[in-house]
Amino acid sequence: MTTALALPSTITVIERGWVSSNNIVFNDGDCVSVVDTGYGTHAQQTVQLVRAAARGKPLTRIVNTHLHSDHVGGNAALREAFGASITIPPGHADAVTRWDEDALSYAPMGQVCARFQFDALLQPGAVIELGGLAWRAVATPGHDPHMLVLYNDAERILISSDALWESGFGAIFPELEGGSGFAEQRRVLEWIEHERPRLVIPGHGRPFVEVSAALDRAMRRLEALAASPERNARHVAKVMVKFWLLQQRSTSIDEINRSLAGTRYLQLIRERHFADQTGAAVIERAVADLVAAGAAARHGDRIDNLDG
Repeated sequence: MTTALALPSTITVIERGWVSSNNIVFNDGDCVSVVDTGYGTHAQQTVQLVRAAARGKPLTRIVNTHLHSDHVGGNAALREAFGASITIPPGHADAVTRWDEDALSYAPMGQVCARFQFDALLQPGAVIELGGLAWRAVATPGHDPHMLVLYNDAERILISSDALWESGFGAIFPELEGGSGFAEQRRVLEWIEHERPRLVIPGHGRPFVEVSAALDRAMRRLEALAASPERNARHVAKVMVKFWLLQQRSTSIDEINRSLAGTRYLQLIRERHFADQTGAAVIERAVADLVAAGAAARHGDRIDNLDG
């Protein structure tokens, strides 16, 4: 779905489903740029959507806010289709060059991402022009230690990636690894509150202008997660199962267990938060949560993906 809520005419937001990040297309005059490219399973759909939004203009530049698979999964397909350059944050540049799927989190999460290379780095504090507007790249660790958001001071528009959604923010992965993430996420939310954007374009979900209400919800969620980190761990487990279902469409609970129980992140979730449970039990809970949310359907041992 394309949303035009209070946006400058040079920006088109292609709102994606729960798994793929939004694509933000910028009219740069005789060409276009795109920020974030969705999940790999949707790559050809991303090419079609961006082509339609470009309206005959060539896509010359891809910019990624961070390197999670749901934000860069279309990079390779868009580069092949348009010859676009790719700009990424610097934090995992070496891992991209070596294509280290462990460091990039794709293997630990059991996710897919076609290999790509980058042409330029977007450093925190740098200014990049997109759609005739100047955007500050701001480091926003929390969800991901190397994530950037983009802020335009003149229009007070925030491209928030996974730092702030209308109803929350992305899972805090550093905490799962035994590092710090909750404190960093709090500082990010406080920075957004200080900047007072009039419009937020999130990585997932529709753009919104009710920023204070979204920040209140995000702060409450953060406090709940910090008080009970196993909630964050359960969310990551749910995300892992959902991505696997997206790839397989329909599968058995045994196949999910064989594919995910041995991944590093699932093992971390179990060892650090649910040591009294088996990996299969953690997956069963994640499946039940997805079914309850309408993101999957279960018929005996058969699990079907739902795109709603």
